[in-house]
Amino acid sequence: MSTSTGFDVRRIGGRIGAEILGVDLTRELDPALVGELNTALLDHKALVFRDQHLDDAGQLRFASLFGELTTAHPTVPAADGQPNVLPVDGEAGQRANRWHTDVTFVRTPPKASTLRSIVVPPYGGNTLIANSQAAYEDLPEPLRAFADRAWAVHTNDYDYAVPRDDRAAERRKQFTSRKYRTAHPVVRVHPETGRRGLFVGGFARTLLGFDSEQSQELLRLLQSYVTRPENVVRIAWNPGDVVLFDNRATQHYAPDDYGDLPRLLHRVTVAGDVPVGVDGQHSYVVEGDEAAHYTPAVA
Repeated sequence: MSTSTGFDVRRIGGRIGAEILGVDLTRELDPALVGELNTALLDHKALVFRDQHLDDAGQLRFASLFGELTTAHPTVPAADGQPNVLPVDGEAGQRANRWHTDVTFVRTPPKASTLRSIVVPPYGGNTLIANSQAAYEDLPEPLRAFADRAWAVHTNDYDYAVPRDDRAAERRKQFTSRKYRTAHPVVRVHPETGRRGLFVGGFARTLLGFDSEQSQELLRLLQSYVTRPENVVRIAWNPGDVVLFDNRATQHYAPDDYGDLPRLLHRVTVAGDVPVGVDGQHSYVVEGDEAAHYTPAVA
């Protein structure tokens, strides 16, 4: 599909994902083009820009077109000299091999995330991204009615990346150095489109009103709709690629299938707002703080 500003959108999945052709992210982008990219993001949830070869400054410039930036992470150190850049380094034990939405353990999770590939293995190391709005629409009506009313507590005290060695264990210690627990609606109403989507993933550990065992069974059932193959696109990385995805309507997963080979991505996230449920209620902090050092967004 061609757009009015001259770039092409090529779908790469039936329900999620598109490659953007004809946009050079090393150049200044016209506001009209940025608007159409945002429309494509809302439509396709995940956009792939091949062969861009940005540096950190270029990635920061691109991400900032979609809103104010967060710092790298609430608890994990940023890249040297780049407070808004999070290195995702497989050799340092940063293997996010669990389905999750970025930083949902705080009250204002990111609006969007950008990933830039720097070092990629010759095999494996892909990123899977799932459409959580399509998952909601797949729910049978009784389960959808339950989800509309349910709330989940998300926490970073349960790390989605299982430690593989001492370095990974040290990173887990950093990850949980400041504890957050936040209650979010299980069904989030998207602030730009009004569409409903399941807002669960690896940081969602308990459901309000249910014990731990009951919560895990119910969350596992809801999660199974998110990760249905028809709702997932697989991104195979080449060095220099950039991916932008809507953190309000997706989950993602990086399979740990590349052994001891190096893999390095840099992540920059756009600040988001406070999630809102079907009943109009906003997410709230259960334990910890507002993470104002991480995101400047307010509601």
